Formats: sequence, C-alpha cells, structure tokens
Amino acid sequence: MIDKNATESVARLALGDRNLGVVRTDEPLRLHSNWKIGGPADVFIEPENEEQIANAICVANENDIPLVVIGDGTNLLFDDKGVRGIVLNLGRSFGRHTIERNVVKAEAGIWVPRLARITASSGLAGLEHIVGIPGTLGGLVWMNGGSLRKGIGENVISVSAIDMKGNTNVLTNEECGFSYRGSAFQKMKAIIVGVELELKPGNQREIKSSMLKILRSRSSKFPRKLPNCGSVFMSVSDLYEQYGPPGKIIEDLGFKGRRIGDAQVSKVHANFILNRGNASSVDMLELIKQIRLSVYKKTNMWINCEVHYVHPAGKIEPAHMALAP
Repeated sequence: MIDKNATESVARLALGDRNLGVVRTDEPLRLHSNWKIGGPADVFIEPENEEQIANAICVANENDIPLVVIGDGTNLLFDDKGVRGIVLNLGRSFGRHTIERNVVKAEAGIWVPRLARITASSGLAGLEHIVGIPGTLGGLVWMNGGSLRKGIGENVISVSAIDMKGNTNVLTNEECGFSYRGSAFQKMKAIIVGVELELKPGNQREIKSSMLKILRSRSSKFPRKLPNCGSVFMSVSDLYEQYGPPGKIIEDLGFKGRRIGDAQVSKVHANFILNRGNASSVDMLELIKQIRLSVYKKTNMWINCEVHYVHPAGKIEPAHMALAP
C-alpha cells in the first residue's frame, strides 16, 4: 500500500509551480462515478492539454506514485478507501472534434452521446449504437464499448495515446487489439487522448430515426432513477446460445430485487445493480460474487464483468478479478 504521506508531498508539489491544470486534494471519487461510490483521491488533476498530462506522468514517475486515468467514471467501481495516488481526469478540456468527409477526429474527453448526435447531423452513419451510452470517448475506446453487440473499435482508424514517458504515439486499429468489450489499452500503460473514426455517408433522417428507436428501447428496458453503471456483466456467446443474455439468466435465478446493504439488483433489468443510497464497494463486490457463483452452479460457465474495480493502490481490473471465485 502506498504511504499517504508520499502523495501528500506530491500534492504540495502539484499545487506549486508545476503546470498540471486544475489540482485538488482529497477529492471524493463518488463524485466521479455513476455508481456514486468511492473514497477520496489523494491528488485529483484535471489537465487542460497534452503537455499537462505529460507533466502529471512525470510527477507520478519521479515520486513513484500510482497514476489512475479516468473519463466520466461510467464503468468504474472505486474502493471505499479511494486512491492513494494521483487520479487524472480527462474531461471537458478534451472535447474537441473535426469532421472531414467521412472521417471524424475527436478528443478523448468528448461526451459519447454528443459525438453520436454530431455525426448524425453530419449525415454520417455508424455510431447509432452508442447514442445512449453515457461516458467519454476515451473510456469507450478503452472498453471497446457499444451496444447491440457492436463495439466502437469497428469504426476506429487510429488512436493517439501518451505513454508513461510522456511521448505521444499513434496506434493503428490492429495495434489497438480490439475484442468484445476489450482492447490492448486495458493492459497497456498509455493514456488515450484522441481517436480517428471512419464512418459511412447516410441519410440524416434515417440515422436520427434509428437513434431515437435505440434511445426509446433503452429508456423502456433500463433503470434510470437510481445510480448505476449500466450492464454489470458481459454476454458470453456459449452462455447466450444456451440460456440467453446475462440479465435473463440472473433473473431466472431469482436475483431481481436481491439486496446487500444498499446495493440492489434492479427489478427492471437484472444485469443492472443499483445504489439505493449508501452502497459501499464491499456491498457491490459481494453481490457480484453471489451472482457469479449462482450462474456458475447453474451453467458451469463463469460470467465476467464489464465494470472495472479501482484498487486503493491504483490497479484497475474487471470487478470479478478482484474477487475469489
């Protein structure tokens, strides 16, 4: 475990004359999570440009302090203890975009539904499936997120990322290693800062109509009132063919409405876990563990998490990997 005194010294440095952007200490991470769960980050930095990102990396390296990069925190479960290190938040300052013919270049902090609507208004098709997904483009690419069994990686030409030496590299689609809800970035120490996408010319009215249908479907099927991170578990093809999607399996096992503390399986869609007020990371992980075990006992197959857990020491991994089976 990282000594809090070490990050306090970094905080003093960060609040000094280093060019890092907006810096706060003891920032509650629940404010940066759709689940509204998480203790304080010792140092929380909102950089305004790539130079400040490189400077933050330098500060972390010089002081041997963990560096955690987040976007909107849509798919993250922070620990109740927070993060003993630096949390770097790529948000509003990284929201620019350009469109040239059917190629879109966008920064990592752009809001995903906004990007989908911008491309639709430009008569470009291909991003309809992400119009209802909350979060930033960087996080979406990191997860190869999407809906309707599609992923953003299908449209990626290249990704610009800053490595842990502060250098910016451009990776091709192949180098990004996209898989179902995965990418090479999940194991790579690099910060996504920009994405180049290739879309197809289409009929603006038809594209917007398709988006509206997707939004209506999501609104009718998914819980919206209480904090949640969207789908907790990934769909597995073999499991899907035999038993259906994760939500159906979990519902069939009687988990709808199941509650541990203030963590509760949604009564609307069983692949959603809600925070009913004061749920802890322990509550969430225990409920995830119980669901996984029950599914395994019924099907002899494990279901894995889309949501990622952030350890206090800064490690990020799929939530199921933070648990004993």
